[in-house]
Amino acid sequence: MRLTAPLRIAICALALVLAPLEPAVSANSRIKDIASLQSGRDNQLIGYGLVVGLQGTGDSLRSSPFTDQSMRAMLQNLGISTQGGQSNAKNVAAVMVTANLPPFASPGSRIDVTVSSLGDSTSLRGGTLVMTSLTGADGQIYAVAQGSVVVSGVNAQGDAAAVQQGITTSGRVPTGAIIERELPSKFKDSLNLVLQLRNPDFTTALRVADTINAYAAANYGAPIAEARDSLEIVVQKPRTADLARLMADVENLVVATDSPARVVINERTGTIVIGADVRVSRVAVSYGTLTVQVQETPQIIQPEPFSRGETAVQPQTDISIRQEGDQIAIVDGPDLRTLVSGLNSIGVKPDGVIAILQGIKSAGALQAELVLQ
Repeated sequence: MRLTAPLRIAICALALVLAPLEPAVSANSRIKDIASLQSGRDNQLIGYGLVVGLQGTGDSLRSSPFTDQSMRAMLQNLGISTQGGQSNAKNVAAVMVTANLPPFASPGSRIDVTVSSLGDSTSLRGGTLVMTSLTGADGQIYAVAQGSVVVSGVNAQGDAAAVQQGITTSGRVPTGAIIERELPSKFKDSLNLVLQLRNPDFTTALRVADTINAYAAANYGAPIAEARDSLEIVVQKPRTADLARLMADVENLVVATDSPARVVINERTGTIVIGADVRVSRVAVSYGTLTVQVQETPQIIQPEPFSRGETAVQPQTDISIRQEGDQIAIVDGPDLRTLVSGLNSIGVKPDGVIAILQGIKSAGALQAELVLQ
């Protein structure tokens, strides 16, 4: 068994702050790419149904009694008597069906649905989702789903071995739901549009409002937009404007976006995402690792011939310790490339980078928000 852990990460700020840096060039984006219409959000739908036609990979009816009850209820609704002995079918699985109802969806249009197993089914591959009603948070039925389930995973097993790749207990039914009821919408009757930024920021919100007002001054002769806060921008409808055309023009305007500097760390996967605006004051970093290797080599001890002794196992353990690294480097980050190059110069691996960034933040030298996931 081999265990590797950082031995020490000593970080000391040297009070050598970098000279003022030139501001990074902002990215230009369309308003439709950075904001959404408040009244144009998705709504979640959910339903309970059955997947049939499985090749012996369905629910065990003894372990999943709700599957047996659902199957009997479905057959009774079809006029088929289910009185009698217990069924041992293995080609049926109870599932939860979920979908997102897009804004302004009209009856007759289709949406994708996701199917997930509820019982002990091992695979939904090859199955067919039977007609399932999808309801919203208000309990109303908005869509009906049915169709063949598409599963990306593979599951194969024999008497002595089994192989599984991906997830086989959930899948999708592409365009499997037909919308039967539309959401009440008053878009045409609205007197204003409320835009919500996907990444709230006061600078970006003010730039969006200024860009819309510049467009309105050229087309309607007066400003129409106001930034309510870091999230919302309210756009008043001019009397002579068509709301749909106004929205089409507004969402294609280009704005220079801005966002706070962030470093996002996922300690479970070792993923590190460093934003382009991240700055680091000059610091000294000492990094080293300690490798402890433990090896078990048990010895078999045989008794003497014709003796009444028993065979025994004598444990033998070898432990070795090796220290690597132990380097000191001056790291500063006038830009993202310099910061990453400085960390790579001392041979730091991703898990070490995570610990170093946390230490730099604690030392007050990381000029960015540190987000841990």
